[in-house]
Amino acid sequence: MIILLTIMRNYWFACTIFMLTVITLLSFNLSINLPSVPGGDKMHHFIAYALLMFPVALKKPQHWLLIALFFLCLSGGIELLQPLVGRTNDWLDLVANWSGIMFSILFAQLIHRVFPSLINQDS
Repeated sequence: MIILLTIMRNYWFACTIFMLTVITLLSFNLSINLPSVPGGDKMHHFIAYALLMFPVALKKPQHWLLIALFFLCLSGGIELLQPLVGRTNDWLDLVANWSGIMFSILFAQLIHRVFPSLINQDS
């Protein structure tokens, strides 16, 4: 687990750009059929935005809270634009996105307490 966290922390930018790309593409794709999960569509949103925010929260680059706010605004923008491509918007998706972002911030803080050596790395 420490190796995975270290990799995620060291390559936080690439992980974030990858997730941002996946989320954007899936958000505007009409033919996507995601597997059913407990909690349904909202759980997909929660997981996606938790995975998007986690590397940033783990690394804590300068202005990481502004990055979190950007992700929240981006998710709102996606909800506004989805009707233009034939998808429906749902403001509860925004709540699920925000919840995923907040969960990642809190989980990363827990990781920093459990594995403090991750904080002191110069990468």
